[in-house]
Amino acid sequence: MLLILRAIIVTLFSLMVCIFGSIYCLFSPRNPEHVRTFGHMFGRLSVLFGIKVETRIQPNVEEFGNCIYIANHQSNYDMVTVANAVQARTVTVGKKSLLWVPFFGPLYWLTGNILIDRNNRSKAHDTITQVVEHIRKNNISVWMFPEGTRSRGRGLMPFKTGAFHAAISAGVPIIPICVSSTTGDKINLNRLNNGLVIVEMLPPVDTSKYGKEQVRELAEHCRQLMMEKIELLDQEVAQRESSEESRA
Repeated sequence: MLLILRAIIVTLFSLMVCIFGSIYCLFSPRNPEHVRTFGHMFGRLSVLFGIKVETRIQPNVEEFGNCIYIANHQSNYDMVTVANAVQARTVTVGKKSLLWVPFFGPLYWLTGNILIDRNNRSKAHDTITQVVEHIRKNNISVWMFPEGTRSRGRGLMPFKTGAFHAAISAGVPIIPICVSSTTGDKINLNRLNNGLVIVEMLPPVDTSKYGKEQVRELAEHCRQLMMEKIELLDQEVAQRESSEESRA
């Protein structure tokens, strides 16, 4: 019953945000500030799902300038848990097919996100070039999921190199965003309380010392940083939830 109630509320809320959001964005289409605005709106669904999200942002994030954010991609709940970490003038990179998702697709495009054709390998270089041009011309940061797909409980998947090629070419730092585990039995929509999820922004990784021939080294360095932090976050979540259960 709780699952059905949540599904109804989420559907109505999402429809309202997408429809009225698209209309709102028509007054300033493709404005990158919209991504943060509507991302934070979807982030409010965490309360409905019974998820307590703790977001830890670097205190001087405004001083980092344009950058490429990379985050681990676990499940569809990422849209709820990680949304509040999206910073000003930050857009995401998504599949071109998202444009055809009813209601959500138009909003995704109108907010200024970048759409790419992942099925066309010959356009991979063009995609990197497009991301770099967006960063330089539009004074924006870009949010990417270097795993390229949802991990679905398989741990941090190997990183594709597109985000790192783009960061080196644009001359911008990479900022990892780490999200504690949300897969397995962590979230059950028939359960009132679905526990704690911690989203933590790590310090910027300087890309100026890496050349194109060292892109794989940069990707592996960032992946190692994220693996270590996610493990620590999972341990912290387990300890805090265990402590709360013992006090209950």
